[in-house]
Amino acid sequence: MSTETTTVAGTPEPEQTQTQALGAPHVPVFPPTPEAPAPKDRRVLHAALRWASAVVVFGALAGATAYGVAEQRRADLPGLATASDGRWTYPELVRPPLPKGSPAPFAPANAAQAHYADPRALVIKAPDGAKPDPGVKTDDGWVPTSVYVAQYAKDERDDLGQDLVDSGLRHIAGRGWTMPDGTTTRVFLLHFGTGAAATEFADRLTGGITPSRSLAGAPDAELDESFPEDAHVKNVAPYVYDETRPRGVTHVRSAYLIAGDTVGLVVQSRQGTARAVPFQQTVVLQSQLLG
Repeated sequence: MSTETTTVAGTPEPEQTQTQALGAPHVPVFPPTPEAPAPKDRRVLHAALRWASAVVVFGALAGATAYGVAEQRRADLPGLATASDGRWTYPELVRPPLPKGSPAPFAPANAAQAHYADPRALVIKAPDGAKPDPGVKTDDGWVPTSVYVAQYAKDERDDLGQDLVDSGLRHIAGRGWTMPDGTTTRVFLLHFGTGAAATEFADRLTGGITPSRSLAGAPDAELDESFPEDAHVKNVAPYVYDETRPRGVTHVRSAYLIAGDTVGLVVQSRQGTARAVPFQQTVVLQSQLLG
């Protein structure tokens, strides 16, 4: 798999490319002197040589340090792919522009924590090799409430639909895709009037150790303690769940992302085992777009 870039344009993020090795600085060359230098000259010569040696050592250490930092970041960042860990190659993340005069969602002036950008542009794009999931029907990027509600167990759908109305749901944006290995991913962003309304709705979904509402195909789930703590994104509260054993034919992973006036749902499923790495990668990248 080729290396990808996954930073949000316009947002400070860790470097995405290898840091170039630092070259050794120029070391001054002192030509031989035909006559032995005076004691004072010898002291100057020795001092110069000591400085030259120090510069060479410093250059070598700096180059090694820069290389080590670059290598560590490549291994740690969920968005950077390597050939062996199973991550997907996503397009570069681009945060959509804000309408003129509108504050960012978590700016001090934005008490409602509102995302003024188009919610459809905040949905993560599908990775390379993906095919659209016909189960997520959209109308110009908007998802009907019935499609979102259908992600849950049948006995949850009526109450959930009414809860959405009572909570003042404004829009649902979403996208779904299937990878060549059979992994299906569905992403939904629910847009509410304020951050308080979104949080209250999410609290009735997430519950605690187990989610309050069961997803279709995953009657039982619990918090996924293997999700890396250092993968959390500022201003986004993740609730990550994994289907408990014994599982059925299909393994389901899910995550709720609470970010201001928006509640995200990421569902990933696959026959046999839904791998943890691409799921975690998708959750983190979607969080970066919302945070």
